[in-house]
Amino acid sequence: MSKHKDKATARTAPTLQDQLPELRPGQSVALLQELHILTREGKLNQDTRRKLKQVYHLVQFIEPLLAEVLAARGDVALADHGAGKSYLGFILYDLFFKDKAAGRVTGVETRAELVDKSRELATRLGFERMDFLATTVQEALTHPDLPARIDVVTALHACDTATDDAIAFGLAKDASHLVLVPCCQAEVAGVMKKHKALSLARTPLAELWRHPLHTREFGSQITNVLRCLQLEAHGYSVTVTELVGWEHSLKNELILARRMTQDRTGARDRARQRLQQVLEELSLQELSQRFAV
Repeated sequence: MSKHKDKATARTAPTLQDQLPELRPGQSVALLQELHILTREGKLNQDTRRKLKQVYHLVQFIEPLLAEVLAARGDVALADHGAGKSYLGFILYDLFFKDKAAGRVTGVETRAELVDKSRELATRLGFERMDFLATTVQEALTHPDLPARIDVVTALHACDTATDDAIAFGLAKDASHLVLVPCCQAEVAGVMKKHKALSLARTPLAELWRHPLHTREFGSQITNVLRCLQLEAHGYSVTVTELVGWEHSLKNELILARRMTQDRTGARDRARQRLQQVLEELSLQELSQRFAV
């Protein structure tokens, strides 16, 4: 009886492809194990399943951008800011860069211990065109080990002003594309809180952020609105969408920016004017440098 039961269990046990439908032919199982997405036995680690789903969705947005640049100039360089353990960079390399003759991924992360681990992992896997810098985004601008040309800038869940630093980096490098998933934005909300009494006396719209919870949430939304206007004022076409369903992550806003070569309709000037108007309307003038155009 038990033997029949064991055979039935074996027949119905889910395969890795069943557990991970996104898995592609030739994808490195060793990488997924090293990132603790899979256990050493090849079983899906449910604790990292949510993180992986977000990364896979983001990869679907980034791959066409990489392919576009690669086709146009025969090379492509991606900088991933706030890389952490470099989930995104490693999976992008495995799925896109690994079988290409050109292209490079650079992870920028301030925590040296994470950078060291990522370097070791890239060496073990033979991912030769992956680099990792233990530096700030500002220092990365002039870092000698960073490619002079950066085509795509990514920042997945870079907290608070780290997303703004990634934007500043992308603008300075004249990147073709920026792919941003902001996280934990507090700076704008803090300034709104400081000027709340004055705002309430000046306009009834301040009721939108009178209560502390609303200040936090409205401040977070306004932060991304200002970022989009800043990018548009610098000549980028911006799309805002969801990364994954809200049941997977509350930090779910995806900002996609594409550099436009021409501005026939005056979009840059309109975005610049709107940006200044929003800063003034919400008493955020002290953040003009943060969102400078």
